Amino acid sequence: MKKIVRFFPVFLLMVLSSHGQFTAQDTLRGSITPERAWWDLNFYHLDIKVDPETKTISGKNTIRYQVKQKHKVLQVDLQAPMKITKVVQDGKDLKVRSNGNAHFISLQKKQKKGAFNEIVIFYSGKPKEAVNAPWDGGLSWKKDSNGKPFVATSCQGLGASVWWPNKDHMYDEVDSMAISVEVPKDLMGIANGRLRQVQKNSTTTTYHWFVQNPINNYGVNVNIGDYVQFQETYKGEKGILDMDYYVLKYNLEKAKKQFKDAPKMMKAFEHWFGPYPFYEDSFKLVEVPYLGMEHQSSVTYGNQYMNGYLGRDLSGTGWGLKFDFIIIHEAGHEWFANNITYKDIADMWIHESFTAYSESIFLEYHYGKEAGAEYVRGTRSGIRNDKPIIGIYGVNQRGSGDMYYKGANMLHTLRQWVESDDQWRKLLRGLNKQFYHKTVTTEEIEAYIATQTDKELTAFFEQYLRTTKIPLLEYEVEGNTITYRYSNIVPNFDMPIRIFIEGKEKWFFPTSEWATETFPGDTSTLIIDPNFYVKTKKIN
Repeated sequence: MKKIVRFFPVFLLMVLSSHGQFTAQDTLRGSITPERAWWDLNFYHLDIKVDPETKTISGKNTIRYQVKQKHKVLQVDLQAPMKITKVVQDGKDLKVRSNGNAHFISLQKKQKKGAFNEIVIFYSGKPKEAVNAPWDGGLSWKKDSNGKPFVATSCQGLGASVWWPNKDHMYDEVDSMAISVEVPKDLMGIANGRLRQVQKNSTTTTYHWFVQNPINNYGVNVNIGDYVQFQETYKGEKGILDMDYYVLKYNLEKAKKQFKDAPKMMKAFEHWFGPYPFYEDSFKLVEVPYLGMEHQSSVTYGNQYMNGYLGRDLSGTGWGLKFDFIIIHEAGHEWFANNITYKDIADMWIHESFTAYSESIFLEYHYGKEAGAEYVRGTRSGIRNDKPIIGIYGVNQRGSGDMYYKGANMLHTLRQWVESDDQWRKLLRGLNKQFYHKTVTTEEIEAYIATQTDKELTAFFEQYLRTTKIPLLEYEVEGNTITYRYSNIVPNFDMPIRIFIEGKEKWFFPTSEWATETFPGDTSTLIIDPNFYVKTKKIN
């Protein structure tokens, strides 16, 4: 959500940059340390008991991994005040050395390259309580209108290690995962994937879930409440998709009406992005006591059953009230965040720019091309240009919030430059096929787009992703002659731009140098296509 890789030495005390100061903990959290690099995640079984009355979690996480290189120390992460109580491998207790939230486990077993091994981490505690979920996340310990516990996790950026021990870096996704959550017997525990078993105990109930596909760590979630379930099936590109909805009992009728946006979302996004990436794990919407989040196959919802963003149109055009923002935006992340996932949070734009853009192409699919274009142009009012979209690598530092709508307008601008709508759709679907269930870097995404469009895009991406400069198109009109250039640009920025004279399409090819062209027709009718995210200045 939601709006609004490199190696670093573990002994580094701090990293200083023009963007601020980073600590050793930032480096341990945000870099691929030697104690992370030598082993590859294969499987988790997170087996926990959640007690809403005491606001505690206790249990264990079994980690199966494959040895890539011989090593004797393994790093896992768990944030205070949660505590690791014991680590076991092959029945033997292991020594754990802690450095803040990073925990280094000394292995006794010989780690043979290619072998699959397991450790079991036992832990417990009262996890950080969310201050303003999902932005300042953790555990949300709330009550519903009937006074029953209403509990949910949210942890993007903060890290999944805020509530469970794991390899808390995005570069390595676990291949599959089991989640067992024990909750008070009058409540339901909803997690990712498919429900395999419900185990009734004397005073509690344990829900056993299984995620068949790779999953990123912050995409793992647990939600607890007095839920009721309803469901439907969707005939999609890969067959029948189960779509399940878990909502508070007293919201059932509102949900049945509002969640009609879910199959509309699926239809639009399968058209534009390709098949939903997690058919094996189904699709869920789960009501939570905060706004919402893109948890994989378990999208959380708290938009109060209103269209728009809590009833507001973020574009100011009216189009934003045609859909429920959280259903569309958060489900869009199933393709860009959960299918295609950044390796380093500095590249979070890969999640948010494409998904913010997905709002407009949802509208385009259902209401026409101009509806989508008006919406994305309208979101420019929220762009601040305070700092670059790309953050600082290796220290768990994301870039500007402009990754949402500046990023969406960058993509919308690039689309104008592409030969046809069919080519654009092919590119979006191709991204989800090429990087299916993979973690990626900005450079990989840039290279793929440049190759598929057969365009030199280095300066284009440099301009919009790595600077706060918005190109300024300056122009002068004298009779049938127009003189023009770009200013406020990076070197070699030469994006062509569509214009209209007497309603007829023509093109400028500006650079940093002045150019003069003569056009037939009445040049006083000149209109610069507003779908390009540039500023304009008429000199005379």
